Amino acid sequence: MSHTPLNPELPQRWRLRNPSSGREVVLTAQPGIRYVDRETGEELEVAGRLLPLAPTPSWLPWAVETLRICPTCEQLVQQDLNYCPYDGRRLPPLGDPPPGRQAKPTGS
Repeated sequence: MSHTPLNPELPQRWRLRNPSSGREVVLTAQPGIRYVDRETGEELEVAGRLLPLAPTPSWLPWAVETLRICPTCEQLVQQDLNYCPYDGRRLPPLGDPPPGRQAKPTGS
């Protein structure tokens, strides 16, 4: 994957959980640092890594609602990216129909 100033590499995000209350928080945790719940002061446990896994240029989770298809390489990429991480080409703005599939004008 290519990382540019417009698609910077972002750190891994983690889901941490308070074992007694079940309350969860998502953050970019660093190894060796103790994280505690603000409300109870209890130490948080790692519940899992969030997708996409680092290194990635996107903050969006890897879910159907946040993906689109790159029109040149046809790979799935997150909607918040400006450039495809696979081929490095600029992605079209969201909402534009793919090339060749323009709506035909109606009327007289």
